[in-house]
Amino acid sequence: MVTQEQRKRQLAREKFLRQQQRRTSARRKARMRNSVIASVLGVIVIGSLALYTTGVLKDDGKDKANASSDTTPSAAPSPSAAKDPCEKPAAGAVKTQTWKKEPAVAIDSSAEYTMTLATTCGDIGIALKAKAAPHTVNSFSFLAGKGYFDHTKCHRLTTNGIYVLQCGDPTGNGSGGPGYTIPDENLKDASLKANVYPAGTVAMANTGQAHTGGSQFFLVYQDSQLPPSYTPFGTVSPEGMKVLKKIAAAGENTGAGDGAPNATVVINKATVTKS
Repeated sequence: MVTQEQRKRQLAREKFLRQQQRRTSARRKARMRNSVIASVLGVIVIGSLALYTTGVLKDDGKDKANASSDTTPSAAPSPSAAKDPCEKPAAGAVKTQTWKKEPAVAIDSSAEYTMTLATTCGDIGIALKAKAAPHTVNSFSFLAGKGYFDHTKCHRLTTNGIYVLQCGDPTGNGSGGPGYTIPDENLKDASLKANVYPAGTVAMANTGQAHTGGSQFFLVYQDSQLPPSYTPFGTVSPEGMKVLKKIAAAGENTGAGDGAPNATVVINKATVTKS
């Protein structure tokens, strides 16, 4: 027969186990949230291989850029209708080119480069860090010159935990890439303090593994807690930040804080210029 004291100890053990399960679940969710941007509830695919990021980060960023990211609530509230603050996309089709290897570095790392994303929501200017991230900037210069980003959707907006817009996938679903990967760079950038990617940062999404960046990237519109695993390679201009804030204010389509933006965010044209 179980004594009253034994029963108390049994109940105490059960309570402890429940607490441990809750803590384990919370840690797992935090890890998922802090892994960006590798895809919207999935894995970034580099080339034709399925991989999750910017943003992107993780792309991701999801968490963040990944930049390898995500939090997937068991029951998401119904998203509320939001007015689309952006224009209709320009006429044109997404290109589906891929390449077998990273292009040879052809940029002048001592020069200044700027990328302009002419989007349906407004122009987003980005000062690129060619000296600190030459492989990344060279890849973006190459891809932009090929029209790779033109007519592509920014497919992911995260509004909970991290605050990023993820772009750069010609498939529009978080699974696309250029067929090659580029090395991680600039992970000790002076702007990354206490594992925070500050507002205005542009960084590579990846799969959560080293050196798996492709074409997906994320733009940070509000300071975001992320491990320094996503190459920071640019800074958004003040006018570009206004565009990002407008996109973020429209929300995302799940109501859970991580989904496709309600705004019609399409990159009509991406250009990289040297000055």
